[in-house]
Amino acid sequence: MRVIFMGTPEFACASLERLYEDGHEVVGVFTQPDRPRNRGMKVSVSPVKALAMEHGTRVFQPESLKSGMEAAIRGLNGDIIVVVAYGRILPTEILRINTFGCINIHASLLPKYRGAAPIQWAIINGETETGVTSLCVNEELDAGDILLSTKTQIGDDETSGDLYKRLSASGAALLSETLEALIGGKVTRKPQNRSDVTVAPPLHRGLSPIIWTESAYSIKCKVRGLNPWPVATAEVYGKTCKIFSVDIGSVKPCDAEPGAIISSGRHGIEIACADRAIILKELQAPGGRRMKAEEYIRGNRT
Repeated sequence: MRVIFMGTPEFACASLERLYEDGHEVVGVFTQPDRPRNRGMKVSVSPVKALAMEHGTRVFQPESLKSGMEAAIRGLNGDIIVVVAYGRILPTEILRINTFGCINIHASLLPKYRGAAPIQWAIINGETETGVTSLCVNEELDAGDILLSTKTQIGDDETSGDLYKRLSASGAALLSETLEALIGGKVTRKPQNRSDVTVAPPLHRGLSPIIWTESAYSIKCKVRGLNPWPVATAEVYGKTCKIFSVDIGSVKPCDAEPGAIISSGRHGIEIACADRAIILKELQAPGGRRMKAEEYIRGNRT
């Protein structure tokens, strides 16, 4: 197939690489404009652009797809548009240009977790299963007909960063399978059940503070889901720390208020919550480095 690919972050790179490996002709790659990124805020290219340049593929970085891009896309004479975490809503006229239309790889089992952060919200909400879905793109966000899907179990200690890497690879495999099925006419479009729709809005730092009146399981899911960004936070020995990993501890003492430190030592820092205790295992103080709780205790306990 002659494929027009649209994507931006690292998640999309596995899918783009799979297109090259499968022998498809990637006639153009659309990605977000170069922007300041990371701590130094230096202007840098997106991971997808870097990969496309390695393969000598023509790259487009429009600020908007509305002005002049329809003609550019038509000029590429593609068979299909593949979208993987592009970060743009495609205008209706673009969706209908190519023979096979436009498909998307989404990191959830649709119709659950439509939106920007499906991986993180699946973990935060305590899901034990997720997956990737290929779907036809329409005018509504992540609402098109489902083509194929692949399921996977979420590990008890798996973070959103861990799952991100796994689903990136799963998405690439599903894309390969979907294109093969489309070429062979062996895929049936399945409308999404609107009654089962859930949403996964963008994350923000306001979600970070741990609420100790919640259950231990909910807190652990939150810590896992917000790692690596924006990261859960809690006050520990008078400092607001980033919390990277926790375990669920024993039943809390009946007189311990949620948020109270029950014990600390080589096992970590045990804090009471609604039903039992949470043990902080890895954290980072303001201006400090990420470290094991045992190391943090030595320098900060009063």
